[in-house]
Amino acid sequence: MVLKSTAVGGVSVYQVAGTNVSRSLPDWIAKKRKRQLKHDSEYQSRIELIQDFEFSESSNKIKVSPDGQYAMATGTYKPQIHVYDFSNLSLKFERHTDAENVDFIILSDDWTKSVHLQNDRSIQFQTKGGVHYKTRIPKFGRCMSYNPFICDLLVGGAGNELYRLNLDQGRFLNPFVVESDLGINALDVNKTHGLISAGLEDGTVEFWDPRARQRAAKLYVSDQLEESCEISALSFRNDGLSFACGTSEGKSLIYDLRASTPTIVKDQGYGFEIKKIIWIDENSSDTNKILTSDKRIAKIWDRNSGKPFASMEPSVDINDVEYIKDSGMFFMANEGISMHSYYIPNLGPAPKWCSFLENVTEEMEERPSNSIYSNYRFITRDDVTRLNVAHLVGTNVMRSYMHGFFIDNELYERVNLIANPNSYRDQREREIRNKIEKERESRIRTTGAITNTKVKVNKELASKLEGRTGSQAAEDIVNDDRFKELFENPDFQVDEQSHEYKQLNPVSAGVKDITVDNPRGLTAAEESDEDRIHDNEHGDDSESESSESEEDKEDEETTKQRQEKVKKEMERLRRKQDAKKQEEKFLNEMKVVSNEGPQQKVADSFASQVNQINKVSKQKRTDQEGTRLQRHARGEVEFTFNPGNKKSDRRVKFNREKSDDDIDEETKAQLKGRTKQRYSGRRSASRNQFRGM
Repeated sequence: MVLKSTAVGGVSVYQVAGTNVSRSLPDWIAKKRKRQLKHDSEYQSRIELIQDFEFSESSNKIKVSPDGQYAMATGTYKPQIHVYDFSNLSLKFERHTDAENVDFIILSDDWTKSVHLQNDRSIQFQTKGGVHYKTRIPKFGRCMSYNPFICDLLVGGAGNELYRLNLDQGRFLNPFVVESDLGINALDVNKTHGLISAGLEDGTVEFWDPRARQRAAKLYVSDQLEESCEISALSFRNDGLSFACGTSEGKSLIYDLRASTPTIVKDQGYGFEIKKIIWIDENSSDTNKILTSDKRIAKIWDRNSGKPFASMEPSVDINDVEYIKDSGMFFMANEGISMHSYYIPNLGPAPKWCSFLENVTEEMEERPSNSIYSNYRFITRDDVTRLNVAHLVGTNVMRSYMHGFFIDNELYERVNLIANPNSYRDQREREIRNKIEKERESRIRTTGAITNTKVKVNKELASKLEGRTGSQAAEDIVNDDRFKELFENPDFQVDEQSHEYKQLNPVSAGVKDITVDNPRGLTAAEESDEDRIHDNEHGDDSESESSESEEDKEDEETTKQRQEKVKKEMERLRRKQDAKKQEEKFLNEMKVVSNEGPQQKVADSFASQVNQINKVSKQKRTDQEGTRLQRHARGEVEFTFNPGNKKSDRRVKFNREKSDDDIDEETKAQLKGRTKQRYSGRRSASRNQFRGM
């Protein structure tokens, strides 16, 4: 038995049913190989807790009957209702409806009485015989709840009215009018005292007393969170005092009805609206757990501290979650074909109808799934091009799946033989060489620093690694499983004649390797091995004759290719010589032309031109000493200068052009400095106070 499990924080969560539980097969394979799958042990050992626990496209809602013996689920497509019997672990029956289901409630202890809200504004009452009664509401409904104290069926939808249908009297009562015109997203009734809560789209929650038929209180959730949001889920606890609500921004809030502020705020983390809130503590021995779910993940956490306990994250979007009382089992309606079942042993025991899960949970472990099936082979688009079977895409013999195609094994072998006629011979030669190489590994080699390796290609790269990192490090790299294909597979051979290699290695590309001209000779054992390969390849006379004829054909083809290559090389050299001659001719014809035109020179007089030349030459001599300017062909200019700095005399120079007699008294006073204090009355700093008296 194969089971997918996750363990976080010491809490194990087992996925008993749903996607990714066991090996997944495409539907067309499962239908075609239905008889053969009876003998497939791996497929037969898959987990299927409840038979046919799925819908054709997706499931919308799922609920367990109050007696815990049945489960009812709605889904599509086509819109239908499934009822499952836990005593038989199978589907009891299915019914099709005219419209898709939005929400439903089980009214009786078993499945016999239920009411369904459809997306065409209709309300259907289902019994054993089918549809018992059908009615309609004025606007499209979004949620539904039932008040067992007064037999009122409450329906919320678009608009500001909360519709009330009394099942005892069989008629509609006056609706409750809420303050918001945007609509009602969630409803719940307190099972202790009958208080009705309505979650509105404007981010508020209104509480109504059915006895007084008026609003009892209003809770402004969006103002407390200081963000615009909608109320998407509501739930009362059985103690009659605790209340929880979820917003469209992925936050869950827990309130005490005696206070208007939340006791704790929990962020789901993904930003999606909360779809379901379940108080788990009222059904188990642990009294501090609560479940909140959005479309991505369902989290179980402590209602007092907010500490996470466990989480369930399927591979598809979640639509609804249902908890089986006094157990650790959960059901999930989702956007996938199969509905999910989760079992958490730390939360509670297995239900009575599947008590065997407790004995096998320790043996249930996840196993890797196979991607290649027994009679089919998976090929990519590159393989389709290589095998030249693109015309088979879209036919029955080649099925598209994920990023490639499924093709029958027999057909693949035939097509591969046609595309590669020498594949058998090449494979035979590779196996022989691999066998010989394995025998060579045990022999002691004295030449070469890198030992115990199989360097078939890129020997120069191996020698470079040895020179840079040392023999031991190079040997470790060559023998590493991550890089051994680089030195064994011919597909990874470095092409030293390619343009990219010459650009990256310009020096080594022009130097020939000396070891190529003088290769190392083979030992006696290697020569005997080569003789064995030669004998194996040409064992039969018929094979030798056919191989000789094929070699003659190959020699003719190689000679033709060589001649064509020589012609192309001669043509390339001739074009190169012509281009070089053309370039030399162009350089000889080039002349240096000044920037000034003839019209400007004629306009200026001869004297002005001479003065201009003298000014320019003088400026060049003073400002650009040691510089030289040379002009070449094609407008090239060469400028030469000496990077020397002129020494500037920064010393203070006094103006002595005028004599002392020509200077007036005021100027002399400025040159001598101050003769008296700047501020009169200031005490002198000198000790001789009689100086200057």
